[in-house]
Amino acid sequence: MDWKFYRPVFAVDHAPEMPAGMMTEGAWSGHRRFAYDLVRFAKPKVIVELGTLYGTSFFSFCQAIKDEGLSTSCYAVDTWQGDPHTGMYGTINDGIYQAVSSVKKREFPAVGTLLRHTFDEALPLFPKESIDILHIDGYHAYEAVLHDYASWLPKLAPKGVVLFHDTAVKVLDFGVHLLWDQLSAIHPHMRFHHSNGLGVLFPKGVSDEFQNVLAGQEKLILRYARG
Repeated sequence: MDWKFYRPVFAVDHAPEMPAGMMTEGAWSGHRRFAYDLVRFAKPKVIVELGTLYGTSFFSFCQAIKDEGLSTSCYAVDTWQGDPHTGMYGTINDGIYQAVSSVKKREFPAVGTLLRHTFDEALPLFPKESIDILHIDGYHAYEAVLHDYASWLPKLAPKGVVLFHDTAVKVLDFGVHLLWDQLSAIHPHMRFHHSNGLGVLFPKGVSDEFQNVLAGQEKLILRYARG
């Protein structure tokens, strides 16, 4: 199976609920096409995202599921209350959660589920080795992201994929880059440096299809960095 570079139209780009430029100019925007292509290539049964905010990554997954006609279950886990890095926005109002919920209901009524829980609260909802793609993008202090990874790793399916955002951020107490350095030293991986960095990790083995992708990863990295 060959990796395909699609040119998707993201329905959420025109959503009136979203702040101008949020989907196209935000920290995750540079990885949307990779996320979309990844889902259409891997055809996962279950995707779980830890940390959603306005849903840039979540809606990229949903768009791919819809366009490919997949039966994938895609979950966004977030309290929509904020954290020390994003600010505690949820204590003021529910505007961000309501915006994400409104877009999901209109654009992806049969795709995606919002789970308003802490990451630890959501753990029991998923059986062991049931998640094919796990996206970790919550509170980015080292101990927090290490906890998220360690606690959710048993839920990852054999040969599943873990995505880490902000692997290139080295300010304040951001510690994703530290964990990424440790994990990438022992597991097959691929890493994009643009848009704050996105790490793609295979901690439970690599499928034959992804072996070919990793072998040609330089092409993918350059292609997506160029936009």
